[in-house]
Amino acid sequence: MNRWTIEAVCTGTARPFNGAETSAIAKRPREGRVQVLGEGLAPDEQADRSVHGGPDMALHLYPLDHHDWWRGQIGEHPALDEPGGFGSNLAVTGLLEDDVHIGDRFRLGSALVEVSQPRQPCWKIEHRFGHKGMVAKIIATGRSGWYFRVIEPGEVAAGDSLERIAMGAADWSIARVFRALVAGKASQEELAELAALATLTPRLREKAAAKRG
Repeated sequence: MNRWTIEAVCTGTARPFNGAETSAIAKRPREGRVQVLGEGLAPDEQADRSVHGGPDMALHLYPLDHHDWWRGQIGEHPALDEPGGFGSNLAVTGLLEDDVHIGDRFRLGSALVEVSQPRQPCWKIEHRFGHKGMVAKIIATGRSGWYFRVIEPGEVAAGDSLERIAMGAADWSIARVFRALVAGKASQEELAELAALATLTPRLREKAAAKRG
């Protein structure tokens, strides 16, 4: 399968989150067509630009399929009913980390986007849901979601297609990259391959090279 339906397009603004900390993890569905620009949807905010956003992490997709799994882990939570509950910009069902590869290109509405890296989970997920141990579960299960960079700007709306038009590094699914670089289970050979994988974000290529020593 190479075509999926965008069930919601979600954006957020940075709001008070934890004391002096702010976060835009709570993304809300948008009505109508939304611009897809080089640094993401317009408008959309990221509170900490050192670890979120920018051209290599312009759009986040966290599979809707995982929301039901989380209900089994933490019980009902209002954010699990929200398509952007995990900070996802795009709500899609049936497309998972094993199905997507670094460098895969997708037509997103009229835009063209490319898979760039897995999402590395942080404490804000646990604070958002009020449950400790969620980051450890993401690392153990690989339910990470991923980021896209924007190759060609365009527009997207709920109901549009997300269509894969070109396969990237077929050996490097998001799931495998996550296991290697976030769960820390890479061999030296895998680290060498990742350090040389041009469509992987520079930050993760550098991480792979550093782990090689």
